[in-house]
Amino acid sequence: MLPDKDGPGIGGGGRRSPGGEDPSVGLFRDYLRLKTVHPQPDYDAALRFLDRIADELELPMKKIEIFPGRVVSIMTWEGTNPSLKSILLNSHTDVVPVFQEHWKYDAFSAFRDAEGNIYARGSQDMKCVTIQYIQAVRRLKAEGRKLMRTVHLMFVPDEEVGGHKGMETFVKHPEFKKLNIGFALDEGLANPGEAFTVFYGERNPWWITVHCPGSPGHGSRFVENTAAEKLRQVINSFLDFREKEKQRLNTSECFTLGDVTTVNMTMVKGGVAYNVIPAEMDVSFDLRIPPTVNLQEFEGQIKQWCKEAGEDVTYKFAQKHMNQNLTSTKENDPWWSTFSATCKAMNMTLEKEIFPAATDSRFIRAVGIPAIGFSPMNRTPILLHDHNEYLNEQVFLKGISIYEKLIPTLASVPAFPDEA
Repeated sequence: MLPDKDGPGIGGGGRRSPGGEDPSVGLFRDYLRLKTVHPQPDYDAALRFLDRIADELELPMKKIEIFPGRVVSIMTWEGTNPSLKSILLNSHTDVVPVFQEHWKYDAFSAFRDAEGNIYARGSQDMKCVTIQYIQAVRRLKAEGRKLMRTVHLMFVPDEEVGGHKGMETFVKHPEFKKLNIGFALDEGLANPGEAFTVFYGERNPWWITVHCPGSPGHGSRFVENTAAEKLRQVINSFLDFREKEKQRLNTSECFTLGDVTTVNMTMVKGGVAYNVIPAEMDVSFDLRIPPTVNLQEFEGQIKQWCKEAGEDVTYKFAQKHMNQNLTSTKENDPWWSTFSATCKAMNMTLEKEIFPAATDSRFIRAVGIPAIGFSPMNRTPILLHDHNEYLNEQVFLKGISIYEKLIPTLASVPAFPDEA
């Protein structure tokens, strides 16, 4: 296929365009061109785009403004038994910033090369999944399918900046409770091999700053009890632990990144002049802790490291997530067994993992709803947040077919005893 230099694609409903582009690919590329990029995402453009889609699909769309300029949109395909718990198909509309000088093509042009790779910020994270949900529902509706359980397609803002003005707040909103969700799908990661990765839990992010006060003085003297000496002790404790966790990951066959605690020193602050010994210094760390770790004991370890550095060394959290809910992947769990059996019927191999970073799934699980993180992208390098993020159009199109099978089977999970 020739690399194309065409303008905006066509609507997602019809046949192939004269240029031979699949309408689903055209719709995907249209969506990628919307600059919903931080620090100032154009959310209005996304809302207009989604309004148009809802009209095409003949689905009602509800918009809830949870903060000024932060709107959650929900398209609802009502089931034949709407009293049953519903299925949520969640995606976020925002994308992370780009450093354009490191990109081969304009990061918002959705350029397609000769191999069919579509280059754009959000091509993997996660505008692909949004359009895959939409196109799968479009096909099912065109076939005249009726689903037993209601299906909600939810589009949320601000996932990439921690979700506070998005899903974190919305899960506590009365409108969220009204959705009566029984099971949720959200984003996952690409897999470079033949298998597809599915995520049933996440590591907890802890962002911590350690404050080291000390004796000030002139830079020409050996002053006792300086902030820098305490800082060095703190850094050594954290980074020694980091090394141990790295070794655990590298020496175990069965561990993935989500099974160990990562520690990264991300900021250091202190000092006013070359010749003045500072009275205080701060060091900050980004910790990601798997659900298998006892969080109280781990904080006890941090307290101990600070105490060893000096009695007056303190710490404070900028972020401290404590929820360790996991989604069941036992074969007797109706949601999981339906999901895995449907994938198996398509000859898909699934690899179950703990998500190494953070997604909106953690907020969904925290309110007791099972959620699986899944982006159907195999044979694809993991490029989320990276330069030259791309997705191949064939992988993208296969994902639509996967959701076309998954959505009806999940919506047909028989009523639970408490739903009858």
